[in-house]
Formats: sequence, structure tokens, C-alpha cells
Amino acid sequence: MLMGILYSRVRVEEKLLIEELDRQGVPYELIDDRELIFDLDNPEPWAKYDVVLERCINHSRALYSLHILEDWGVRCVNTARSASICGDKLLTSTALVRGGVPSPRIKVAYTPESALEAIEQLGYPVVLKPAVGSWGRLISKINDREAAEAVLEHKETLGTYHHSIFYIQEYIHKPSRDIRAFVVGDETICAIYRTSEHWITNTARGGKSSNCPVTPELNKICVAAAHAVGGGVLAVDVLEDEERGLLVNEVNYTMEFRNSIAPTGVNIPARIIDYTLAVGQDGVKPVKVTVPPLAARRESIL
Repeated sequence: MLMGILYSRVRVEEKLLIEELDRQGVPYELIDDRELIFDLDNPEPWAKYDVVLERCINHSRALYSLHILEDWGVRCVNTARSASICGDKLLTSTALVRGGVPSPRIKVAYTPESALEAIEQLGYPVVLKPAVGSWGRLISKINDREAAEAVLEHKETLGTYHHSIFYIQEYIHKPSRDIRAFVVGDETICAIYRTSEHWITNTARGGKSSNCPVTPELNKICVAAAHAVGGGVLAVDVLEDEERGLLVNEVNYTMEFRNSIAPTGVNIPARIIDYTLAVGQDGVKPVKVTVPPLAARRESIL
């Protein structure tokens, strides 16, 4: 068994994964994506890996690398399919709706004029997000029409191509927290509350983490969300709505977990390594996506 670790920078998470590999005595090689060269006509150098664990920071590097490796028959965690869906909030939302997973209402528009109309259809406040992004960056809470007009103009004038796709989400009046749950395979192994006085609760933005009990309800919706996007090792962000209960906000495929080990008491890197070894040794059957009838989709997960 030889595992490849594809990475951009050795952060705390990568150090913890490496320590777990050393503890278990698993042979591995580190693959720095800054030095990486793929010769598409020569897959032979990669045949030595039984499995590759993807830990890239850059979404494009991760996605293209996974596609190339899987085309060559190399098993990967996570898969290119999961990376493709989870790396794009719009694709994640369509996958969740298709899978019947409760989530906030989303509207998509392509011009500032149609985006403004979509915002007013949802009603203020709304949340405007780039379809591709992480760590809560470039997310705007729009409280009124004047703010909407200003932000839409800025995005159209200063933004890249991705900012010309207007991804508009209803604002959920959650308690001063959200939930990040960690799914490995078919199990929600642990979860944390991320608490902040600011409406953005990411720990990267100063949110405080504490243990969140994994109830049967939370496990069910998180595993359903993971399956909807292709499965694997995933972090599922969940919002608590007073009327509708739990709603899946986003799913992350190269998850950070440094702030979640202590409050949960779960050895997250060990669970990741164990799952990756299982993929390398036995393979993991692809998640079958079964699309229920439209009327039954959301009710099936509730």
C-alpha cells in the first residue's frame, strides 16, 4: 500500500494526517502541486499509488488533478465528481435539490436587472455569494434595495466571470451559530457549533467552535447531503431554521478540521486515513444517485 498526499502547503491539517500515517506505519509520498507536472501520454509514474488523498488549496488544481488521475485508474479521495460539485455552490445547490435534501431557497440570475428582480422576489434580507469561493469571502448580506443596487453594480464592474453569475440565497434567521458536520463515508463522525456575533460564523472569520451532538436527524440529513454530491470525506454546513428545522447550506470537499478535534474528542485525521486506506485496498462503490419524484424529494429527508 502506497498513498500519495497531493497538497499545496503543509498546514496543520496536513501535519496531523502525516502524523497519523506515521503512527499507523503507512507508506506515503508527498506530492507538492506547485512542482507537479502531468504528462498526459505517460501515466506510468502514477501507477505506483494505490490511492491519492487530495489536499489542495486551489480548487482548479484539485479538480484537474483528480480528473487526470481517475482517467488513469488511480483511486482518489475525494473523487473528481465530488470536487466538481462541492467546489461550485450552484452545482452543490442543484445536487441538494435533486437529492431531496432540505436547503435554503436559491435563485440564479445572469444580469444585474434580473438579479435585482430575483432578490425582491425572495424578500430582504438575502445573501449574495460567488459561486466559487471559500472561508466566507466576498459574501454579502443585502438588507435593502439601495444596498442591492450598489453591490450588483460593483460585482458587474469589478468582478471576474464568476461574479457575473448571481447566486442569491434566502437569509436564514438562525441562532448566533451554525453547524459544521464531518461525514466520512456513510457516517457523520462528529459535528461542531460555530458561534459568532457576526452573521458569518466561519472559524476562519473568528467563529468559536464547540461540540454539537450528532443526533439521528443531523446524521440523516448530512449523510443525505454527502451522497447527493458524490460521497467521500466531506464537511457539511447546516443552518437551523425555527420553522423548517435543519437546512444544508454548503458541502466542502477539502475540509479543514484543526478546530474541531478538541471540542468533539474525535480523531478526525485517523478517520480520514482509515477511509482512504479502505478506498485504496478495496475500493468504494460509487454513490448511486436516485432521483425521487419531485413532490417526494424534500419530504424523503425530513
